[in-house]
Amino acid sequence: MEKKAKIIATLGPAIYRESKLKKLVDLGVDAFRLNFSHNTTGINKIISKIRSVEKTKGKKISLIADLQGVKLRIGKFKKENQKINYNQKFIFDTKKDLGDESRVSFPHSKIFKKIKKGNKILIDDGKFLFIVISKKNSSIITKCKSHNCILKDNKSVHIPNVDIAFNKLTKKDKKDIKTAVNLGCNWIALSFLQNEKLILEARKLIRKDIGIIAKIENKHALRNIKKIIRATDSLMIARGDLAIDIGHSEVPKVQLSLIKKCSQYSKSVIVATQMLESMIENNVATRAEINDIATAIFQGADTVMLSAEAAIGKFPIQAVSTMTQTILSTEKYKKQHIGDFKNSIITNKDPVKSILLSVKDMAYNPNVKAIIVFSNSGKSAKLVSAMRPAAKILTISPSINVCRQVSLLWGVQSINSRDANGWKDMMSISKEIIKKLRFIKKNDFVIITAGLPFGKAGMTNMVRLYKVGS
Repeated sequence: MEKKAKIIATLGPAIYRESKLKKLVDLGVDAFRLNFSHNTTGINKIISKIRSVEKTKGKKISLIADLQGVKLRIGKFKKENQKINYNQKFIFDTKKDLGDESRVSFPHSKIFKKIKKGNKILIDDGKFLFIVISKKNSSIITKCKSHNCILKDNKSVHIPNVDIAFNKLTKKDKKDIKTAVNLGCNWIALSFLQNEKLILEARKLIRKDIGIIAKIENKHALRNIKKIIRATDSLMIARGDLAIDIGHSEVPKVQLSLIKKCSQYSKSVIVATQMLESMIENNVATRAEINDIATAIFQGADTVMLSAEAAIGKFPIQAVSTMTQTILSTEKYKKQHIGDFKNSIITNKDPVKSILLSVKDMAYNPNVKAIIVFSNSGKSAKLVSAMRPAAKILTISPSINVCRQVSLLWGVQSINSRDANGWKDMMSISKEIIKKLRFIKKNDFVIITAGLPFGKAGMTNMVRLYKVGS
């Protein structure tokens, strides 16, 4: 049984070996995430290994470049792990010197103008709390209010109720986009956006065969969510930073709301952060973590993601296996209720969506075994996936990059093939593919959908119901 929901694994030293990458793909990984917040030196070699695995396994693998964005970070320390005592005075300043037990660099001058006495400063994704007791032009004096506070280099900083407008890509992000394009990444994930402006700016810097993922991490993005969803190709619910900004107890309802909104606009959605956090150190997940994955699948998430569990965890193989088993178990039950999903799709008199909704209805017939989607740009594949049809989705594209991009979508198996040069050629290609698929037998039905004229990326306007062997 193949899972429909997809899995992203974050690249890191725990899985750099080709044998590990191969095992992860065997167990269900569909995409790898490159975290540009960390050092990416030598990543070319890792990507070469991934492409080698892709060729060996015959499975298209998506690469996601996750940009750092405008996330606030402290500088580096003299020691690898710097302990700060409870109630100790500690300074954040603009000096470039390495930090110690009394201070650390905080190179964000805009913040100094807005911060006030009594403000909270949260470090390392909210793990450690500091309270501002005074400030000067180039330093913020605080008291540590956390026991067992251990600070490390470049850890994140979050300051509740201090808002700074960030509506432009940073120099680093622009540089990283160029790197990601040269590396052959298929998706660009934009961090800490507040509205659709970063998406529109990024579009101008990438090719059409690269998708954009908007990461939702703050209350500003939630206020502008409809415009963001319309502008992006996919959404990532980055629950760690989002929880710090809106409160942990608010995240579950926001997650469900965002998945529903993405359903309405036929956009894919990724649920991320701490899905199997305990498996960084342990080889068995908690029941709560299993339930968290299942909940995301029940709600309709296209993709779930592993971060530190895969990148630096002690048990990345077990983590992926656990995630796949949970997805399969959940989807086996959810299959009974698949018709309830995506019934609220907004068509806005869009004929393409109307055509593909009819494809979904046709696919409920148990004799329909697959939907073959000819998709030059990947748009048709995205829409068919969004409809959640009961039959298997096979996407055919002459572009290897489009194939890799859509392989991240729910239920899609992408096939890189020559483009059809006419109606008869389209049927010839379809029949060649059907012959190789063991689950399709004579007299089974296959739905074939494409856009005419052939060879152009345009709207889907043709559907054929083909009886195998006829």
